[in-house]
Parts: sequence; structure tokens; C-alpha cells
Amino acid sequence: MTYTAADRERWVAEDPAQKRTDRDDFARDRARLLHSASLRRLSAKTQVLSPGADDFVRNRLTHSLEVAQIGRELGAALGCNADVVDTACLAHDLGHPPFGHNGETALNAAAAGIGGFEGNAQSLRILTRLEAKRTHADGRPAGLNLTRASLDATVKYPWARGEGPYPTTKFGVYADDLPVFDWIRAGAPQRVRAFEAEVMDWSDDVAYSVHDVEDAIASGHLDPRWLRDRDELGQVIDIARAVYAADLGQEALLAAVDRLLTSGAIPTGFDRTRRDLARLKDMTSQLIGRFALAVEIATREVTGPGDLARYAAGLVVPDQTRAEVAVLKAVAAHYVMSSNRRLVVQEHEREVIHDLVAAYAADPTRLDGDLRADWEAAHGEDQALRVLLDQVASLTDARALALHQAWCGRPGDSN
Repeated sequence: MTYTAADRERWVAEDPAQKRTDRDDFARDRARLLHSASLRRLSAKTQVLSPGADDFVRNRLTHSLEVAQIGRELGAALGCNADVVDTACLAHDLGHPPFGHNGETALNAAAAGIGGFEGNAQSLRILTRLEAKRTHADGRPAGLNLTRASLDATVKYPWARGEGPYPTTKFGVYADDLPVFDWIRAGAPQRVRAFEAEVMDWSDDVAYSVHDVEDAIASGHLDPRWLRDRDELGQVIDIARAVYAADLGQEALLAAVDRLLTSGAIPTGFDRTRRDLARLKDMTSQLIGRFALAVEIATREVTGPGDLARYAAGLVVPDQTRAEVAVLKAVAAHYVMSSNRRLVVQEHEREVIHDLVAAYAADPTRLDGDLRADWEAAHGEDQALRVLLDQVASLTDARALALHQAWCGRPGDSN
């Protein structure tokens, strides 16, 4: 399937003087994203552990780069434009606030009266409004001015809040951004993701399920021998069923653990020697290849050969592969994200987010220059609050903590 002229249209028409005729439109999208401030800021935002907590663990930027590498190769193997998938993968976490999903929870509480806060909807807002690259003729910001195909590939949840095809708190667009969302989705099946968005989503699942386990082992949070202890595994399986694969039974998930262990990919121990570090890296390579290839084969069994793009097909993820990924996600959730120490840190992080929203509301002159202009142009309290949330969401972990200490700290506070 080829990409049409409409797929290459941009939210704002290009200035002919800026047009590069020697570069593909989709490659230009990727270049714009790579040079964006929003992408750079991900280097100081939490993936699972806070940046600086360890000199090995990933941050949101390194995670996004790894997702892009997986997505680019899988997408190309299935006939997508590799640049479209690459752009979607690089952009998929742009909307994450400081402290990752924990910060997202805190901002969603602050936005309860104005339609909530959702990282995916925030990503769309950044790409089409907040990130400075182009403006409309009347001066309104137009974000990075990406093509319709690239923007659609970033839309993981193609619906507004409460309008999903199944019960979910996830959504992909705020009410303020419906005009550009409707333009992106013109002609698309309602509440159906583009094929490239499905490739991006699976690449994200693969990357963080494998890499979070790698980080957990390397940072000492997880001894791989625990994965061979059925008593230890009970809580992991419970998390996998409750959070990641509610439709899969306990036996299916236990069988997934057995397959992973008998594959030989997961090390039997870890003493941080060079040999063990090499084995750990080999684990990630084997598992990523395993999960990507399984989906490529299953999809081709349904579609046959040929290019797959936009709405020509759906990605096929076998239940066995989905179960294996769900178990790995649950391992990281149990041993890292749900540890008592981490829960105490998360409570403080939510307090930081809450206090910063209040601090900006008390003195909007503290807003960054571009967002101060948005706040001054806001119509009503709801739009003004959305701008305050845009500001807090843009902060890196380090800047959020520093501003909180400067504006809200009390004697004896420590961040």
C-alpha cells in the first residue's frame, strides 16, 4: 500500500522557501522530532527509576530511542514506511510529565474538573501546538507541522475521554485539540488505530518489558534466581492478570514463564562481572528478537506478502507472546515499581506535582515565556488551568524538584 498525497499533507502548509525537495516528507518529520526540545527533555524524565538513581538504568529518552530501533525494523519488515514508524516511536512518550506515570496520576487529579490529564493526549498537544516550529497565518502555534500519516501513527488511543471502544481511562485528545485530531483522522475508521501506531505500541511493549527487567537485574532490585521460585512467582502472576492480561488465565501465564526460562535467554544468576553483564545484554537481544519475530510471522500468516500501511491490516500478536510480555512487565512492576521504598518516593513526587501546580497558579509570571503568553490568551479558568498543567508536564524531574525546593520547600526538607 502506498502513501497518498493526503497522507503527506501537513497541518500547516509549508512555506515554499523552506521546502526541501531533496528529502522525503516522512524523513523530514523524523528530523524535526529529533531536534525538538520536548524530545531532549525526556533524557531527564523517569522511565522506571529516576534519572541519576543508577548509572545503568534507562530514562524516557533512551527508552524512546530503543523503541524506535525496534519499531523501525519491525515496521520495515511489514512494509511500512520506516520513517513514519520511527517518528511515532520517538514521539510516543513526549507527553510524559516529570516522574513518569506517577506524575501523570498527580496531574490527572489536578485536571479532574477540566477533562483530565493523559500522557498520550499531551503528546498530541505537544506535536501540534506546544513545540515551536511553525505557526498558523493568524499566529496560533502549529507545533512541529508533521504530516498527517506521521501524526496519525502517534495516536495510540484514537478517541476523546470516555469515548473508547472498551472501558478505559486512556484517551488520545483533549477537547481543546479536537480540530487537529479531526484533521488527522479524516477518512480513518472510527476508534481504529493506524497500522503504524500498532507497530509503535507493540515495539513499546517489547522494549519496556525486556529493558525494565534488564534494569531491575543490573541495579540489584531483582535476582534472576527468584524467577525460578514458584512461591515468588505467585505475586508476579497476580499482577500480570490484574494489570496486563486480564483475559489470560493463571496457567497460560505460568506456561509463559516456563517458556521464557527454558528458552535459555534469562540468566540463572548475576554477579555484575563482565561475563554476567554480557549475558544480560544477550538476554535483551534474544527476547526482543523473539517477540518481534513472533508478531511478524503471525501478521504475515494473516495478510500474506506485500506492504502494510495505514488501514490496510491489523497487527497480530499471538496470545503466547502476549503472555510472555505480560509476565515480564509484571516482574518489573513487582520488584521495582511496587517496592516499599519506591512507594514512599512516589508519594513525595505526587506532592511535588500538586504543589507546583498551586505555585504556578499563585504566580503565573513564573511560567516560561511561551506558556505565559498562552496563559494571558486563555479564555476562562479552564483554559488557564490547562496552561498551568502544560507547564508542569514539561518539566524534567530535576527541574521540578529544584523549583519545588525553591518555592515550596520548608526548613529541613530534602529532595
